[in-house]
Amino acid sequence: MFKEFWEPIQLSLEISLVSGITVFILGTFISWLMVKFPFRGKIIIETMIMLPLVLPPSVIGFLLIIIFGKNSWLGEAIVFLFKQPIIFTWWAAMIASTVVAFPLMYMSAKTGFQNVDSDIEEAAAVDGANTLKVFLYISLPLASRSLLTGGILSFARALGEFGATLMFAGNIPGKTQTVPTAIYVAIDSGNMTMAWLWVAATVFISFLMLLTVQLKSR
Repeated sequence: MFKEFWEPIQLSLEISLVSGITVFILGTFISWLMVKFPFRGKIIIETMIMLPLVLPPSVIGFLLIIIFGKNSWLGEAIVFLFKQPIIFTWWAAMIASTVVAFPLMYMSAKTGFQNVDSDIEEAAAVDGANTLKVFLYISLPLASRSLLTGGILSFARALGEFGATLMFAGNIPGKTQTVPTAIYVAIDSGNMTMAWLWVAATVFISFLMLLTVQLKSR
């Protein structure tokens, strides 16, 4: 019973961790570029970035299947390189979690960089710091609280991802079955004991992460 209980939790934590790290790096860098280097058409790109917040999970899952499916050039390239499609694999679950979690990280990081005093950055540049050094030693530290908040919220969102993951990665025990999909199957099969255990574990983990965000924001 313990293995049945722990396997989806372990898988969810692994997927959420890899997804969270990916989202943190990409979200931080892209949001910094969008804040510091405005360009024509920026509002269109930002709108596309935010779409996963409002799109139904089934739509996201469908689009991921179209993009990474065997009939797409990207899907064909993946099959050629790795000798198998990415759909219904661990990586499919990670990609789905990354897509739905990215907007939260982007918004938090963007807010953090917007609140950085530009005079400090300009002073560092005048003193001889190049763009990379200003980013690493000025912008990142001053926006660290927002970045941490975005990272935690993104991890929590990835942990709770269900719809897109179910469509794109499936529900294969020990391979792509995360806690949300495991809860769905447990309820559908009448195994309320396991459903309650997974629900309790998810609520506990999510509570700890949100509590961390609250404490860091004080």
